Amino acid sequence: MTQHLLAIDDVAEDFEAILKWAIEFKRQWKQGDDVAQNFLPLDMLAIGSIYEKPSTRTRVSFEVGIQRLGGSALTLLKNDIQLGTSETIGDTSQVLSRFLGGITYRCFGHEDVEELAKHASVPVINALSYKHHPCQAAADLMTVLEHYDDLEGLKVAWVGDGNNVLHDLMLACAILGIDIHYACPEGYEPHDDVVERTKALAEANGSSVTHTTDPVEAVSGAQVVYTDVFISMGEEHMTDKIKSFEGYQVNEEMVGHMAKNWSFMHCLPAHRGEEVTDWVMDHKNSIVFDQAENRMWAQMSLMAFLINPGAWDAMGEFMGLVD
Repeated sequence: MTQHLLAIDDVAEDFEAILKWAIEFKRQWKQGDDVAQNFLPLDMLAIGSIYEKPSTRTRVSFEVGIQRLGGSALTLLKNDIQLGTSETIGDTSQVLSRFLGGITYRCFGHEDVEELAKHASVPVINALSYKHHPCQAAADLMTVLEHYDDLEGLKVAWVGDGNNVLHDLMLACAILGIDIHYACPEGYEPHDDVVERTKALAEANGSSVTHTTDPVEAVSGAQVVYTDVFISMGEEHMTDKIKSFEGYQVNEEMVGHMAKNWSFMHCLPAHRGEEVTDWVMDHKNSIVFDQAENRMWAQMSLMAFLINPGAWDAMGEFMGLVD
């Protein structure tokens, strides 16, 4: 049965292994290891990437990652194909499955990527929908693992909107047994069903999930503090929304409440001066550009895992990751 990635808990059982694979593959590839640099699990395959929304990190990270894995990246912009206009999403999915080895889809409605996956006979990866952003969460937790050897007692705090990035961050932390505290203004909380899924995972993995409307409470003692833009793409008309986030800016004063070994994270693009100050963004403890780079490495592990699992397993064994 074809496995898809629509939310990060779709790979909950293998999530830690996927991240460790990405970290070790990145290390070996950058050191010039001949096996890593000639690992081509997508050889002779075209991977289609559909974009309803413009993108910098998602498009570049997928295109470069696909090429490094030996595949051909086929970028399909919204107006390039008839998806959901003169042809149903289901029909388009079945047609694309005849040509492609995998499909990534950056869309607005989460129901659209669900429909695409429902009819696809090749793996579908959600490259962002209004509800979930699993590739970002994979990059986020890969970055956390690179910077923190011991996850026991680690506290991750979110300050901002209860959006798609928070949804998969919550789920990812719970999968790995990391405590997640999130501060969102009233009316901007994450979706109830995602919170319930997160709590179930946290209970199973021995971690906690804590909600507050007080950002200082959320970040107090936290090693990792994360924010995102307060007004997301497609919400530009919501001019009054910004007022609800007064006091939520991550700045030097807020940093004073964090742990001494704090790190700052942001999925980018950042609106400097709104949700975060230059002082925090440019601080030596800011790991936002590690996150941005890790989008590619995490997605390379995910693509190999989903599209050519035998090759992913073999590379993992070569890298010494098999118990």
